Amino acid sequence: MDYRICSLTGLKINKPAEDLIKWNMVTAILFLAIGGFMGLLMALTRWPSVHYLDTSHYYRFLTLHGFDALLLWILFFEVALVHFTSAVLLNTRVVAPFSAWIAYALMLVGAAFVNIVVFAGKADVLFTSYVPLKANGVYYLGIIIFAVGAIVAFANFFANIIQARRDKAYQHSLPLGTFGLAAASIIGIVTLAHGAVIMIPVFFWSIDLIKYIDPATYRLVFWGLGHPSQQINVCAMVAMWYMTAGFVLGAKPVNEKLSRTAFVLYILFINVASEHHLLVDPVLSSWHKIINTSYVMHLAVLASMIHAFAIPASIEVALRNKGYTKGLFDWLKNAPWGNPAFSATFLSIIGFGFLGGTTGVIFGTEQFNIIRHNTFAITGHFHATVVSGTTIAFMGGTYLLIPYIFRRNLVLPKLAAIQPYLYAIGVAVMLIGMMAAGTYGVPRRHWDITFSNAIFSFSFDPSADMFLSMMGVGGLFAALGGAMFIIISLGSIMFGRKIQ
Repeated sequence: MDYRICSLTGLKINKPAEDLIKWNMVTAILFLAIGGFMGLLMALTRWPSVHYLDTSHYYRFLTLHGFDALLLWILFFEVALVHFTSAVLLNTRVVAPFSAWIAYALMLVGAAFVNIVVFAGKADVLFTSYVPLKANGVYYLGIIIFAVGAIVAFANFFANIIQARRDKAYQHSLPLGTFGLAAASIIGIVTLAHGAVIMIPVFFWSIDLIKYIDPATYRLVFWGLGHPSQQINVCAMVAMWYMTAGFVLGAKPVNEKLSRTAFVLYILFINVASEHHLLVDPVLSSWHKIINTSYVMHLAVLASMIHAFAIPASIEVALRNKGYTKGLFDWLKNAPWGNPAFSATFLSIIGFGFLGGTTGVIFGTEQFNIIRHNTFAITGHFHATVVSGTTIAFMGGTYLLIPYIFRRNLVLPKLAAIQPYLYAIGVAVMLIGMMAAGTYGVPRRHWDITFSNAIFSFSFDPSADMFLSMMGVGGLFAALGGAMFIIISLGSIMFGRKIQ
């Protein structure tokens, strides 16, 4: 069997697994570069004093930003984690490398279809592509192909851990990182199945084989794809937190059974929270909305609270065991803040917990949702979860895995040390500006908040312009931090000093 022993971790790395991780990681980073650049153009357009793009290009690039930055960057990286946690972390092999490469090829072809048709101006329908907005059929076909590929990739995860069990690679229970990706894979299959279920009839509608798609039905099933996509990210992100703390500090969960229980709560309840996108719709009963936004959602929030205490606690215990025991915060002062894998993880925990999680609970209540849902505040919220949380965590994961998988040292190490801070601060300023502007009623997606061509006269409170300018400045810093990450990661992969 084609294995090598990692000189840094002692893990036995299967060559097919290594190659699959490399290709998925590099592809993810390239799509982050495209999606991030589109995001910069969005910030420059929503910034009133700049207002960079015209109407058609704004909605076109907004569509591409959502698809490349939310789905492609994150899901390709998660598939890399699927192979890392189900093969490398278990010291075993990829069971069916051919099917794993088929999954990668399907995902790449689907991603290419979507990008090409959007760039061609034939799918200016935004990420949600709400019916009756209609894109070219290739757009929906691309999403279907991508979803099928991702489902095959997640299925490979379960095949790998079954084989690992047969090979006695683990005895009693899966390592916590693998367990977290198992939760992500279960949610991923359910989520992507929703995407296939709704996109197949919409594809037929786009080529006139079906005459009518009910908009309310579309919205209901689509959000089984749209919001739960973030729940895949939450599980993978939290697993990445545990793994980074373990690899960098040797940290172990203070109560591993409780952490596993939290992942199970995610599987059972977190997808239901996707209905907060439907609370303003008249098709669901008030009783249904109340149950969804109270008892059910709170069980998912409980899982996040468990992780929010467990991971920092494990970091504290690990650092105290290293001798940093003077006073309450000596351990925190002596944490490896110059290590970008660690700092990105810590910043992700803070960003996701305080900016993403708390606003999600607030905006997920029925009463508050009615006055905030279609405002810029919601855009700020999901940037707090997807960008301030998942993206920063995966940036840290990239810094962690480059030496292990690509066997390269990071180039520009001093720049790498400050990159997570610059990016995290920029994103925080940007999304706080978004949420503050949303409190003044600034709409979520509108190209021109002055409504200059409207038949009626309207203007927002001047404070809204200040907060939108704050969003724009934060976006510039975030774009600079993102560009630094692309340069450092790809530069390290291609030119970093070789590790034997």
